[in-house]
Amino acid sequence: MTKTARANKRNKKTSDPAPKRMGQNPKTIKSIKAKADEKRSLIDILADRTTALLGSNVFLFVNLLIFVAWIAINTGVVPGIKPFDEFPFSLLTTSVSLEAIILAILVLISQNRAAKVADLREEVQLQVNVITEEEITRMMWMLVLLLQKNGIPIPVDERLQEMLRDTDVEKIEKNMEKQINKS
Repeated sequence: MTKTARANKRNKKTSDPAPKRMGQNPKTIKSIKAKADEKRSLIDILADRTTALLGSNVFLFVNLLIFVAWIAINTGVVPGIKPFDEFPFSLLTTSVSLEAIILAILVLISQNRAAKVADLREEVQLQVNVITEEEITRMMWMLVLLLQKNGIPIPVDERLQEMLRDTDVEKIEKNMEKQINKS
């Protein structure tokens, strides 16, 4: 038996052409958001829950009810209750301003955390895309080699030749930066 035949026989025994698993089981992989949620601080949890509550229809209607009642009481429309915040309702204005400040801060905390998760998700997607591009290029080379080995002519095609070259990620990044800087 020749060296080549022995090597081929050995490769057939040791290498399985099909990958062991053909994808990820969605139940075994936690999403980036789920992982980030597990790492939230107490303040982040409170901010997320409070933002969810304060961003509801119930909160809107409760606020409207309070404002209408406040104005009705303090304009003397409600009999038996003495007005405590005369027009122009400076106490109401102060409390609404404080509520707005607190709500804005809570929303910003939640948005900052969500932006971090989105940035991480985008970075992971970019890395996966770069790896996929490399794998596709390698598979195209393997296909070209198989065609050559079997004596099948490969058409002279500029686009094919371009696709067989490694993707220059840095060049793409620089072009994108130029486009961003122009706008």
